[in-house]
Amino acid sequence: MSRRRGGTHRIAGTHLATLAGRLTPRDRALLRLLAEHQVLTVAHCADLLYGSQETARHRLVSLHRLKAVDRFRPLVGLGDGSAPYHYVLGEAGTSVLAAELGVQPHQLGYRRDQALAIAHQPGLAQLLAINGFFASLAAAGRTQPSAALIAWWSAARCANQWGKLVRPDGYGRWRCGAREVDFFLEHPPPATPGGPPADQQRSLGQLADKLAGYLALAAQTKIATPILLWLDSPDLEANARATLPRLPVPAATASRALGDPTGPIWLPLAAAGPRRLLLDLHQPPPSRPA
Repeated sequence: MSRRRGGTHRIAGTHLATLAGRLTPRDRALLRLLAEHQVLTVAHCADLLYGSQETARHRLVSLHRLKAVDRFRPLVGLGDGSAPYHYVLGEAGTSVLAAELGVQPHQLGYRRDQALAIAHQPGLAQLLAINGFFASLAAAGRTQPSAALIAWWSAARCANQWGKLVRPDGYGRWRCGAREVDFFLEHPPPATPGGPPADQQRSLGQLADKLAGYLALAAQTKIATPILLWLDSPDLEANARATLPRLPVPAATASRALGDPTGPIWLPLAAAGPRRLLLDLHQPPPSRPA
């Protein structure tokens, strides 16, 4: 492999030939996920593709040796041990994806230094939480008959599609049995531990501004896609419900503490209860007895 500008190597044909006999369909699916969603942990990879963290860990070590993926460990607090490895797309993985698409690797816009720069960006924790949400859906789909996460778009892909009106943190489609539901995900940036309450209010204010864009999108498309507001804690969910405006489109809140996002954890923003399943958010809340 020869050195090129931007911290990227030219992957030799002999290495690509080796990869042809080493990459499984799940490995190739992982490369596509990393190309769109930037960074995944071992736990995410297990939930999305490999079934168990032990299987995912061993496979990711092999893929790293093959330069199909790259990795880093973020800093953690004193006394908290070492962070798990976080994985991004590698140089050889980019060459494989380019070959599948019939383009040159540089046409995919990959640079190793830029791929690893996510390790230093303030939005890393938020991105990991968003990716973890969708990974949880994928894991639930493997344990529920006829259930599956059948679409997952990144924030960048959403911006390309709807950015003139709204920029969701993610878009997905969940199937269970014969029923499906599309949804937009909003996950405010996690609060800094010990940070001022004003930071939380600023984050909720930004979220309120984004909600106005969904009204414009629904008016333009004539489709009222549910909006999921995924909060970091029960306190933040309660604060959001007290702060955010009620909307004439389906919107619901839940906190990460409630667990499985496919369960009855979603509380419609326009109702006091009960919490509902993701599949039920298209339906109006039950009327209260007179």
